[in-house]
Amino acid sequence: MKEIKTAALVGLGAVGAVVAQQLQTVLGENLFCVVDQERKTRYQKDGIFINGEKQNFNYVTPDQLKPVDLIIIATKNLQLTQAMDEIQTGVGSETMILSLLNGIQSETDIAQRFGQEKTLYGFIIDLQCINLSGKIDCMGKGTIVFGEKSNQLTDRIKAIQNLFEKSGQKYRIPQDIQLDMWKKYLINVTFNSLGAITRSTYGGFKFDCMKSLVHKIGTEVIQIANAEGIPLTNQMLEDDLKMTLSYNPLGKCSMLQDTEAERKTENDFFCGTVVNLGSKHNIPTPYCQFLWELLKGTEEVRTIK
Repeated sequence: MKEIKTAALVGLGAVGAVVAQQLQTVLGENLFCVVDQERKTRYQKDGIFINGEKQNFNYVTPDQLKPVDLIIIATKNLQLTQAMDEIQTGVGSETMILSLLNGIQSETDIAQRFGQEKTLYGFIIDLQCINLSGKIDCMGKGTIVFGEKSNQLTDRIKAIQNLFEKSGQKYRIPQDIQLDMWKKYLINVTFNSLGAITRSTYGGFKFDCMKSLVHKIGTEVIQIANAEGIPLTNQMLEDDLKMTLSYNPLGKCSMLQDTEAERKTENDFFCGTVVNLGSKHNIPTPYCQFLWELLKGTEEVRTIK
């Protein structure tokens, strides 16, 4: 089994910064946080803080990056194309690329750009963080779920497992990574989208009207997943609701944080993808259609000056 000695990470929001904090305990200066020159200058001046502690990351610009053993992409879907441009010089013949992006599309895009043989499948769950301009309050540092497309426990999966164990990064290697990705997608489409449009914290999902919306939106996602050959079930949706209600009732999903900060959300990759797949399979998705357009309208009206 090859040991991971060098790694690069792109995307220093709440997800990326928290993962980098843990991996740096093992890799030290051999963990390269890839940023553009403007961000490098700003981060070196102002810093990134996690639970009040300033992080001393090894910031490098894309032109400074050399081939590494592992690259982790922790941006939003909206920045994936830019992220792939920025990691180009870090991709060598043996480099593994692990995406932690939400949704079900990023691995396909990465494989098209760099090759299926370099692409791993993954995402992160149970990350309970709020990021306010580089000051990150984190109540739960998350679990990275990852694996091969084939679900085989290969040497490179074992190498990442070893790195995560040494660093204290929680992880899980599922029996079916694509099923687990769709489970997370179900959460994002349902709870992230509803949380953003209603401005609801996790505690808001205890109300009957919110539970009713969860079931309507979630049912459409399950129907689309089943049409794609993914065995999502109604029980999985009920489990997601129970899990969401177990979180800090004042905690906020990432999409709500984006909405409050007037940032563009991943709406097109959540409800928008459900609508597109519904058209592909001739399955009506009226609730996702309405929620998609409602969120899109919320973002577009902000452009009026």
